Amino acid sequence: MQSVKSSMSLIGPESQDQTNEFKVLTRMLDFGGAKVLEIGCGAAEKTRLIAEKTEVESIIAAEVDEKQHRKNLQIADLEKVTFKSFGAENIDAENQSFDIVLMFKSLHHVPLDQLDSVFQEIYRVLRPGGVAYFSEPVFAGVFNNIMQVYHDEELVRKAAFEAIQRGVKSGLFQLEEEYFFENHLQMDSWAQYKKRMLDVTHTEHRLSADQYTEVKRRFLASETSEGYVYNIPNRVDLLKKINAV
Repeated sequence: MQSVKSSMSLIGPESQDQTNEFKVLTRMLDFGGAKVLEIGCGAAEKTRLIAEKTEVESIIAAEVDEKQHRKNLQIADLEKVTFKSFGAENIDAENQSFDIVLMFKSLHHVPLDQLDSVFQEIYRVLRPGGVAYFSEPVFAGVFNNIMQVYHDEELVRKAAFEAIQRGVKSGLFQLEEEYFFENHLQMDSWAQYKKRMLDVTHTEHRLSADQYTEVKRRFLASETSEGYVYNIPNRVDLLKKINAV
């Protein structure tokens, strides 16, 4: 299976954030006949796109949030997908099981002291010549400025990037490509932001009254003539497994 495709170095925003990342993903990877592991699948939006719009053979979609995992287990129309519950630092799979491993905005959620074990585990479950796709948000932009009030991810995002660098320096992987793009996100109201960003099950956000007021103030202040529109910068690191001699 040919896993790596050529791609542009930078693209502009698309109409929806999920669609935009899917376009990036399919420019960089060929899913034809591939066995895929997605770690941190969330509500399985990208899982569905891959399952329905590519020629992938199978997907293991893993999620550590038990509430979300239980919801995912109710999905009955994705025959190529198996939902499991485990994290990147302890993958429940046999050696050399997958052609592609995907982590969408989930590497920086791994405990800091477990980051290096993630790359050991991904190396273990990838087949010879397999690739790992890491998509991480860049710590910049208006949307980040709002979230920073209650969930400052500067440290963990930096740590995730440094862990990727160590994974390459370790000799386990080689960097095939680093790719920058923007997700285009649009919201209609404060209620929508609150539901999507604050009332989530994977992270318990405990805002003080002052924090809540400041987040709402920053959100409402970001309104444009088209509503609440954000271009969110992202970086993709595509790593290829280096086969042991």
